[in-house]
Amino acid sequence: METPSPALRELDALHSLHWLRAAWRDFTRSASIGAAHGVVLAAFGAALLMLAGNRFWLLAGAFSGFLLVAPVLAVGLYAVSRALERGEPVGFGLVLRTWLSWRGRPHHDWRLVRFGLLLALAGTGWVMTSASLITLFAPAPVSSPLDFLRHVVLAREGFLFEAWLALGGVLAAPVFASSVITLPLLLDRRIGVLDAVLTSWRAVLANPVPLAVWAALIMGLTVLGLAPLLLGLIVIVPLLGHASWHAYRDLVDASDLPPRERRAQ
Repeated sequence: METPSPALRELDALHSLHWLRAAWRDFTRSASIGAAHGVVLAAFGAALLMLAGNRFWLLAGAFSGFLLVAPVLAVGLYAVSRALERGEPVGFGLVLRTWLSWRGRPHHDWRLVRFGLLLALAGTGWVMTSASLITLFAPAPVSSPLDFLRHVVLAREGFLFEAWLALGGVLAAPVFASSVITLPLLLDRRIGVLDAVLTSWRAVLANPVPLAVWAALIMGLTVLGLAPLLLGLIVIVPLLGHASWHAYRDLVDASDLPPRERRAQ
């Protein structure tokens, strides 16, 4: 039997502000869970800083690559927003069950895992591409943020920074289009990975301006979260995670698809 294509909705240009408001409401109702996600990702960012050391060329690629796989790490937050929407209890047990939900009987459900691996592969590819580009073409070693600013961003000769941004955009745009609602859809409904990705692309094509605004908000808020010694991620991470669930719910009507799991009683 052929899987029906979810219906799409067209939204106004600034509709993503509604997602952020709804996300803040979810965060205040489950602050400990959201903050825990933020602390984990802030700790991951701190570990990147320590591992990169004075290799800022690696750090620049690693942080931007991290944005590509961040939706996978927010799966527990999608489940929390869904439970709050349904009036169901939330807790760390819900997050753990969500992360282990691929283990089914009699068959495992690998869809979330497979898509997560694809995003991780894309992120790794960008880290390697970014590092290679900067180390090969920078006119001097890049070992600090000031070096990156001086020798890449403000370089008087060549177009290294423009090439770096262009390559990042070439990778980031299709990844964003492929993932903007894919993981919440896979979590919520029984649909194949390819069909979920195609639905995400259809949503972007149907709402190019609202989702361009959403992409810009994601980038801006992430930079804001990184600025104060990564501590802003403690709030920004759950805010964006919960907002992504509401983006899915507003962009897609998946009611014709069977639910992925039975609702809690």
